[in-house]
Parts: sequence; structure tokens; C-alpha cells
Amino acid sequence: MEDRTNLLEQRRFKLDELKRLGYDPYPHKFEYTHRLGQIRESLDAVGAPELEQRKEFVRICGRIMSLRRQGKAGFVDLSDGENRLQVYVRRDFVGSENFELFKLFDVGDIIGAEGTVFRTHTNELTVSATKVHHLSKNLLPLPEKWHGLTDVETRFRQRYVDLIVNPEVRSVFVKRGKIIREIRNFLDERGYLEVETPVLQTIAGGALARPFRTHHNALDVELYLRIALELYLKRLIVGGIPRVYELSRIFRNEGISTQHNPEFTMLEFYQAYSDYYDLMDLSQELITRLAEVITGARQVRFGEHTLDFDHWQRLSMKEAIVQFWPESVPAPSDGDLKSLEKRRFLAGSLHAHFELTDGPGKLLATLFEAVAEDHLIQPTIIYDYPAEVSPLSKTKADEPETVERFELYVAGMEIANAYSELNDPAEQKARFEEQLSARGRGDEEAHDMDLDYVRALSYGMPPTAGEGIGIDRLTMILTDSQSIREVILFPLLRPEPPAED
Repeated sequence: MEDRTNLLEQRRFKLDELKRLGYDPYPHKFEYTHRLGQIRESLDAVGAPELEQRKEFVRICGRIMSLRRQGKAGFVDLSDGENRLQVYVRRDFVGSENFELFKLFDVGDIIGAEGTVFRTHTNELTVSATKVHHLSKNLLPLPEKWHGLTDVETRFRQRYVDLIVNPEVRSVFVKRGKIIREIRNFLDERGYLEVETPVLQTIAGGALARPFRTHHNALDVELYLRIALELYLKRLIVGGIPRVYELSRIFRNEGISTQHNPEFTMLEFYQAYSDYYDLMDLSQELITRLAEVITGARQVRFGEHTLDFDHWQRLSMKEAIVQFWPESVPAPSDGDLKSLEKRRFLAGSLHAHFELTDGPGKLLATLFEAVAEDHLIQPTIIYDYPAEVSPLSKTKADEPETVERFELYVAGMEIANAYSELNDPAEQKARFEEQLSARGRGDEEAHDMDLDYVRALSYGMPPTAGEGIGIDRLTMILTDSQSIREVILFPLLRPEPPAED
């Protein structure tokens, strides 16, 4: 602690010295001629003799990542966040007064430098400075070592420091941005329109989840942060926009884990005159293309697994339960999966949590989660879900207890949910009423009644298929990140306790 205190005092002393010598420690602007990456791109292949002849003049800026003083000269390793470049500062070249400024620099300071590009005797591309500029003082020393589990929460809490010292962290978010651009390109090419819908809603609809509540003072109404994008996007289908999508933040008042954060980014898209089979094909095409564009291959490393996006499997929910049923428990017959009492017995034999009020559909979903989800490592589509857990989906013509719905799994995680949309207003109202009954029995995630949505359907919605894809989990898979917090710049954390200044 004493060493850190001394370092802070030294930096504050240098800040005072900058002011005493007439320098603004936080100037308004710096005119640069090149980004560091531009210099690297244009001159990395140029040899020392040609550089000496060209005497290319540059003005650059960035953060000092290392600093080595050697008497009347010194080297600075400069970073602009994406690239690094060395700067050589010699008193004979910059003059005594400017060299005194250089002596006040610390690792972490943001500086500017101007001069010509050359190569050192070790062939390092370097700017020989004729003048240096101080642009911002760093008063808190950068950590020498930032890795390790003991620093994980600090890394997420102080993401700005994490980005400074860990280049691989920046690369994750560069890839995340590229994923989002590619998704937009993919949908735009197919005639989809991107829109924005309300974040504050009077009814939390479109998913089975607990919402965050808030209050609008001027209107004196209780509001919810949205838990899905779905119901407003389908209103637009009714209004005559046949292909529509939104990429935006969703908020759910739920637990936090390596796969869950209370706010996350969701893509939802809807396509009129289509069903869930159309979106199965579209999803495979989209995600396979993303894997290839982002990673350069269709075989993607994730932890100890190699995910093969050239080979997808499709299983119904019942088929998945049978296929992955544990050998230690007697396997169910097809008839067992049709009986409510048998489903309860099977869930009990697996020690899976369920409520006595759960219906047959919810119990089937419980069995699936207990035996199959963890085994869905390779790209897999699970289809035909119980109507009981799918209040907005269209039922299958020959199986009224089953809906035309699928979820897409990769690396044991659900990353997409899609279905043929229910567009019968009378049936939709009945489904909402069933959800209200579930809420009355204590299900806090049950869907609320949305009469305006029922009214919208009453104007006529064409046959439509819709899908939601979790951008954060998809980014985890395509960047080999084992926690959702690694792919969210500022994940939600408990407030840190008060600390000394």
C-alpha cells in the first residue's frame, strides 16, 4: 500500500510540475497525421535504407504502455488501442526544454509525438521524435498483471482498464461489432426492414419472464422494461410490413450466471407468409455464415469442443428426451411421455424440480431440460414444443397439445427461439387467459393479458414465422468466451463497497 501511495504522490507531483512549467495537462485537441495502424500498414514492409531516404514525417498520438529512459534518450511504446508503435526521444533531437517535458511522462499517460520514421538496429519500426506533446495525465498506475480469477470482477467493473492492458479483450468486442454488422447485412439483403419499438411498456409481453418495474411520474403509470421485442414487431406485420427486425436491449429480472445477465441484446425478426420450417433453414444459413465470416472457418473451437457448422441435427423435443435419457434411469416408452402421471414420475426419478400444479406440457419441458440440454454441443435444432410453455405459437394441425416451435442449441446453450406465430385472435385470447390462471397459481413468469395485441390480430395477421436470437451467447460461441460477462462491455455487478480516495 505504501508503494502505491508513493506512486500516486509521484504522479500528482508531476502533474503539478506540468502546470508549473506552463503546460496544460489536459489540452483540448491534438492534430495527428496518421493512426498507428496506418503507419504499420504502409511501412511495415519498408526496409531501413528506404525509410532513411524517404524521411516520412508523421504526427501520432496514443497511450504510453512502456517507457525506458537511458540518460539523455529514451524509448516509448505507444498504443492507440488497436496498434502499437515505438517512439525514440533524444534530447539532441527534441531540445532541452522538450526533453524536460519527456522526463515528466509516466506509463499510462496519453501523449503526442512528431518526427520521422526509421528502423532501429534491431529493425524495430520507430518514430524518431523531433517534439513530444503531453495530452492527458494518468494519475492511477496501470496494473502490471491483470489476469487471473482473483481479478475477474475487477476486470468487469473497470472495463476501461481491462481494455487498455488486455488487447485480446478488445478483439472480442471488435468481433461482436462485426457479428452485428453481418446480421444486419444478411437481413437487409433479404428485404427486411430494421425498426425500433418501445423499451417502456405498460404490459410486459412477448416472453415468459419476470420484468423490471418502473414508474412514469408525469403520466402516473406503472411501466415495465421490455422482456421481448415480439408483440410490437408482430403489430407491424399486421400493419403491412412483411419482413421486419430489431436488434436491441432486453431486460429480465432474473438470476445472473455464466449464461445470463439481466440486460442483454436480442435480435428478433418476423417473416410473413412463412412457417417455422422456413426459419430453420434461414437460421442455419445465417449462423453458418457468421461462423465462417467471424472465425474464418465453419469448424469453430469453443473450450474443449470443436463445433461443426457444416453438420446440423434436428430432433423433436420427445426424440431428444429419448436419445439422451441417462442409462442409470429406466428409459421411458413413447406412451410414458403422453401420460401426466408418468411425466411426474419420470421427473421425480431424475430429481428434477417441478410443481404439482405443472401441466403435462411444462413437465415435458422439464424432462427435456433435465436430460438433453447439456448434451446439445453440436449445432442442433429442437422442434415441436408443448403448447403450455408456448403461449404465442401456432399449434400443429394434428397435435393440438404441440406447437410449431423450435429452439437452436450450440455448445449446450439455447441461442435462438422461433415459431410459427399464432394469428387467431380468439385462440390468442384463450392462451392469455390460461397464462393468467398460471399467474394466479403463483407463476411469476406467466404472460399477462394484452388486449390491444388481440385487437391487432383481429385486423388480420398473415401466416408468419418469427425468431429471437441471443447476440451475447452467439458472441460467446464465436469468440470462445466461457462467460457472458466476457462479451458484455459493462455487465451488471453489485455496487462496490466504499473505498479510500
